[in-house]
Amino acid sequence: MDWQAVYKNKQISAVEAAEKIKSGDRVVIGHAVSEPSEIIQAMIKNKEQYQNVEIVHMVPMGKGEYTKSEMESHFIHNALFVGGATRKAIREGRGDYTPCFFYEIPRLFRQGYMPVDVALIQLSSPDEHGYCSFGLSVDYTKPGAEAAKLIIAEVNEQMPRTMGDSFIHVSEVDYFVNTSRSIIELQPPALGDVERAIGENCATLIEDGATLQLGIGAIPDAVLMFLKDKKDLGIHSEMFSDGVVELVKAGVITNKKKSIHKGKMIATFLMGTKKLYNFVDNNPAVELYPVDYVNNPAVIMKNHKMVSINSCIQVDLMGQVVSESIGLTQFSGVGGQVDYVRGASMAENGKSIIAMPSTASGGKVSRIVALLDEGSAVTTSRNDVHYVVTEYGIAELRGKTLRERGKALINIAHPDYRESLTEEWERRFKR
Repeated sequence: MDWQAVYKNKQISAVEAAEKIKSGDRVVIGHAVSEPSEIIQAMIKNKEQYQNVEIVHMVPMGKGEYTKSEMESHFIHNALFVGGATRKAIREGRGDYTPCFFYEIPRLFRQGYMPVDVALIQLSSPDEHGYCSFGLSVDYTKPGAEAAKLIIAEVNEQMPRTMGDSFIHVSEVDYFVNTSRSIIELQPPALGDVERAIGENCATLIEDGATLQLGIGAIPDAVLMFLKDKKDLGIHSEMFSDGVVELVKAGVITNKKKSIHKGKMIATFLMGTKKLYNFVDNNPAVELYPVDYVNNPAVIMKNHKMVSINSCIQVDLMGQVVSESIGLTQFSGVGGQVDYVRGASMAENGKSIIAMPSTASGGKVSRIVALLDEGSAVTTSRNDVHYVVTEYGIAELRGKTLRERGKALINIAHPDYRESLTEEWERRFKR
């Protein structure tokens, strides 16, 4: 096959790409920083030609203009994870949220629960054999493309080429839009004293030779700051960011002690700055795979000393964890939290950690509560949690009674709320 000729014959403009989308189509968009921005902008400009085009994706890192009020009737947003750009649309009814564990999303596409009409993806430039890399987003993006009736790819010369199960041949794509633009960057968050204290507490639970899953945000970054004295750590995580690069360069992350994928960092998507993107480009030590492999608890559990670190919104005195809603308001999504809590729980010498500041809203609200807010969705059940960490310490819940759990959680709550929490604990347990 003369793949260069095939590739050339499939090249179209972003405007032409938008015209391939039809009213009523379900359109799956590449995840996070891998969303194909130029095609999306052309789609927005072409809105008058659409009625009820369903837009499906998880974390939106672009503007999410298809969720604005003036787009109503043209686009319907179906969120697999709610982000800053789409939260208002969900709240105001211009979209909805589909609950699903991250690792099971590909099944929705493949088995017909959510048939895919069009996949809009972003790829790296073809290599000498005609293969493009999915770059920074393999997760549900590759399975979504494989299940789609029509694949339209934005080929970006600046997209890093990642290893693993991250490739698609030009013959498998229907149309290409060529671009050269900077990848969306996620700047490191500012770390305060609270985040540093949480990071230091979490670090005490991480042993030499452990394999880590880290989420997004200030707390995972703070944890990484306190791992510089550890040895031979590994990475098996749905994503990682810039802080991991520093520990690789410092010789802390070697992946030598991993039980599977020894010597490799495994992820399903990546977000960070150019430092991260340059690090992973053509790096054989980093491999990306679809999320139904990377986040599958049966795969995660094969990593001995697996440690998952995730954050949340609320924890009640029984250890129930709310991570995705504030009362009836959908704030984010389940994402991969339960995937890794379960996988770490099943792993030999594994640990699942829920880490959070003790308060929210500038100290006005305790995150450790007697009762969850009415309407809140429990993300991680009380049966799954091993450790809850705040800036005030560590509560170990595994193997503890309800009475013991409540007492342990009160001990790491903010001092301003311990008295009221203790009163509820005493009333509940007659002490």
